Amino acid sequence: MKKGTNRPAKKKPKRARAVADDEILPEYDFTRAGPNRFAREYVSGANVVTLDPDVAAVFPDAESVNRALRALAGVIQDAVRKHPAGGINR
Repeated sequence: MKKGTNRPAKKKPKRARAVADDEILPEYDFTRAGPNRFAREYVSGANVVTLDPDVAAVFPDAESVNRALRALAGVIQDAVRKHPAGGINR
């Protein structure tokens, strides 16, 4: 004769409630959400890039970042013209 065990019966996992594709799940709370301050930039087709804090300290605004990138692009283009076969050391 087998001895019985004193283990409780296994509980069945709760099934997730079926949610329509356009329904927000109850665990999401948007009561404190605000408008997206970058939405205008996305709509206009701008590329939004996040700078690391140390880089952002050097470039306080978009104009200074663009100026630096244009200068760097000029240096790269000059180097490619001088070494068209890809002879630039990387």
